[in-house]
Amino acid sequence: MVPCPWLTEVAEYAKSHPNADLGLHLTLTSEWHSYRWGPVASRNEVPGLLGPDGNLWPDVPFVVKHATAAEVEKEIRAQVERALQVGIRPTHLDSHMGTLFGAAYFPAYAKVAREYGLPFLAMRTPGAPASMLALLKDTDILPDAIAIAGPNVKPENWAAYYLGIVSALKPGLTELIVHLAYDDAEMQAVTEGHPDYGSAWRQRDFNVITSPEFQKALKDNHVTLVGWKQIRGRESAKK
Repeated sequence: MVPCPWLTEVAEYAKSHPNADLGLHLTLTSEWHSYRWGPVASRNEVPGLLGPDGNLWPDVPFVVKHATAAEVEKEIRAQVERALQVGIRPTHLDSHMGTLFGAAYFPAYAKVAREYGLPFLAMRTPGAPASMLALLKDTDILPDAIAIAGPNVKPENWAAYYLGIVSALKPGLTELIVHLAYDDAEMQAVTEGHPDYGSAWRQRDFNVITSPEFQKALKDNHVTLVGWKQIRGRESAKK
C-alpha cells in the first residue's frame, strides 16, 4: 500500500528479496480511526479523494461520491511511479477495499495496468457492465474464483472456514485473500475500534494459514500454489 508510512521498509525488503511476489494494493481509502494516510499525488490535483481531515476517505462510497475518474487515474499512476522510484518492481496490481472494481474507476485501473505491463486482479463476473468486460482481453489470466473470510465467519469457525474453502476448490485458478499480522500492541493500535479485519482477525488468519492442518489440506486436495509472478510470465507467453 504505497501511501502508507512504512513503504520504505517494503522497499528494503524488495531489494533484498528480488524474487518475492510483491503487488501494489492500490489505495484510495484510509479506513482506520487514528492510523491515517493521504494520497501520493499532490493534494491540489486530487481534491475529490480527500476527506475533511485532508487524508483519504474512510470508505468506498465517499470516494465514489466525490472523486472523478481522472483523479483516480492520477493517484494510482502516482502510486505505481512511487513504488518504482523506491525500487519495488511490482508483480501485479489489485485494489484496496475493492474501490477500483466499480464501473466508474475500472477503466482507469485497467489502463494503468496495461501501460505498465502488469497483470491485475479482476474477474469476468456474470452480469458485470459490458464496458468493464470489454476491457478484459483473452490474454488476461484472471482468477476463476476469489475466496475471502467475511464478518459472517465466527472466530471459533475460522479454521473450518478455510479448510472448507480448500476442500471445495474447483479446477482452475482461485485467489485466496488473507490478511496476515500479529495481534500485538502495534497492530492493536492501528486497528483500534475496527474489529472487522482488525488485529485479532489478522492473527487468526496467520494462525490458520501457517498451520499444519492447512498445509495438509492443500496437499490432500492436490492444490498447486502459484504467485502473480508466475501469472505474469504466463500472460506474457500468451501475447
